[in-house]
Amino acid sequence: MTESSANPVSGAIALSPLELTGRARTHVQQVDELGCALHPQAASALLAMRTAAQRDGIALQAVSGFRDFERQLTIWNGKYSGARALLDAQNKPLEALTLNEHERVAAILVWSALPGASRHHWGSDFDLIDRNALEQGAPIELLSTDYGPGGRYAKLSGWLSSHARHYGFFLPYDRDRGGVQPEPWHLSFAPVAAPALRAMSAELLEEALAGAELQGRKAVMAVLPQLYDRYVTAIATPPAAALAARELSRATRLA
Repeated sequence: MTESSANPVSGAIALSPLELTGRARTHVQQVDELGCALHPQAASALLAMRTAAQRDGIALQAVSGFRDFERQLTIWNGKYSGARALLDAQNKPLEALTLNEHERVAAILVWSALPGASRHHWGSDFDLIDRNALEQGAPIELLSTDYGPGGRYAKLSGWLSSHARHYGFFLPYDRDRGGVQPEPWHLSFAPVAAPALRAMSAELLEEALAGAELQGRKAVMAVLPQLYDRYVTAIATPPAAALAARELSRATRLA
């Protein structure tokens, strides 16, 4: 890793502006065991947590990890143009082309970040399922009802509630704060994500978007500071235990 560094005492991890906005991937590595790319510390923590979950009959599977700027731009433009599915807060389909610019931007942001503003850029965040709970041949879907009481991933949710913070993880979108909808599948590795969020800014996001072929640009840029506050900074506070990553430290010592 040439542009990011870790403080061995505090565990604080600094990402460069290019890494923060997904325009570089010097801070992540592909982890074949997990099937995705992550920051090395997040990957180590997830592997340790996966081993612990296996003892309780849960097969943790990351279904997404690092996502670069261009990939996020493709998702954004696809939803804006109507080429990709656009859903409202209740997961009901919307017709993108029947909405005006501002309505389309607001609808996309319910579930998808602006390129440059996705937490997946940091290599700290990923979406998680329990492979043991997925019926053979069933498609992988990320639905809130599956993670609630009686849902296929209810056991996973309960297990994560008890254990995830000890491996450094928390749910940034644990409830509706008026921005991104609750995502019980989206985990974040606090020792990487917390300093990354502190280093981010609306100005840095504006710089990242400057040369991008972003559909809906006029509507986005007109209210970018407000969008930043509502959809980037409005998240859960990482628990102290997640920032300390006690079990990760123990796993590292044992290794």
